[in-house]
Amino acid sequence: MKNIVSILVTAVVLTSCVTKKKFTELSDKYNRLSKTNAGLISQNDELLKNKNKLASNLENLQEQKSGLDEELKALQQKIAASKNNYNQLQSSYDNLSSNSSSAINAKVKENQKLLSELESKEKILLEEKANLKKLKEALEARSKRISDLEALIASKEAAMQKLKNAISEALVGFEGKGLTVENRDGKIYVSMENKLLFKSGQWAVGANGKNAVVKLAEVLVNNPTINVLIEGHTDNDPYNGSVIKDNWDLSVKRATAIVRILQRYKVSPKQITAAGRSEYLPVAPNSTTSGKAKNRRIEIILSPNLDEVTKLLNE
Repeated sequence: MKNIVSILVTAVVLTSCVTKKKFTELSDKYNRLSKTNAGLISQNDELLKNKNKLASNLENLQEQKSGLDEELKALQQKIAASKNNYNQLQSSYDNLSSNSSSAINAKVKENQKLLSELESKEKILLEEKANLKKLKEALEARSKRISDLEALIASKEAAMQKLKNAISEALVGFEGKGLTVENRDGKIYVSMENKLLFKSGQWAVGANGKNAVVKLAEVLVNNPTINVLIEGHTDNDPYNGSVIKDNWDLSVKRATAIVRILQRYKVSPKQITAAGRSEYLPVAPNSTTSGKAKNRRIEIILSPNLDEVTKLLNE
C-alpha cells in the first residue's frame, strides 16, 4: 500500500495537476495510514496493560500456592494424629482380645472405620499434591512468559536508545540549525524545521537539508526492522501557490520529498510511511513569527517492530 501511495503522489508531482478523483484517493489512503498509526499506539498501550495484568496474576498464583502449602501442612498433621489414634486403638484391641466377641467386633469395626478415614485422607493428600504440582508448573510457565516479555521489551528499549545515539552522532553537525533528536514514549522523534529543508511554499529539499536526510538514511539502512513515519507540518498561513491546493497538499508533498531521498539511499520502502498533518498539530503558537517557524517542520518518527511482543502475548 505504501508503494501505491508513493506512486500516486509521484504521479501528482510529475503532472503538477491534482484531479478531484486522485485527490480523494490520496486522502482515503492517508486516512487509512493514520488509523494504522493510531492502532500501533493503541497496541503499545495494550501491551503495557497485558504486562501489568500478567504481573498481577503471578502475585495471585503465589498467594494461592502459599495457601495450599498451609493446607498441605494441616492435612499432614491430621494424618499423623490419625495414625497415632490407630496405634492406640490397635493396643486397645490387643488388650481386649480376651473379651467377648461382640466387644471385639465393635473394636474391629471402629478400627476399620478409622482405617477407611485414613485412606480417604491419604487420597485427598495425594490429590492436593497433584494439584499443587500443576499449579507450580503453571506458575513457572507464567513466570517464564513474564520474564521473556520483560527481556524482549528491555531489548527493544535498548535497541531504540542505541539507534537514537547513532542518529545523534550522524546528525551532530545539524543540531542547533533547526534539527532536534528526542527519545519519547519508546519512539525516536527527529524534527527538522523547514529552514533546514525547504524554501517558503516549496517542497524541493535544499542541499543542506538533503545532506541531513542522507545522514539519517545511512543509519536507517542498518536498522531494517525500524518503522519510519514521515510527517509533514505547516503553520496556519494559507498556501498561495497555483500548483497545489492548500496546506494539506503542501505537507504531504514535503513528506514524500523526504521519502524519496530515503528510498534513493537504500532505505526499504516497506519501512516507510508518508503523512501530511497540515497546520493541525502545532508545537508552538502561530501568533508569533518564531512559533510559525517551529510549526513548519518535518517530523521523522521511528518506532520498533512489535511483532515479536505480540506473538509472545498470544502464545
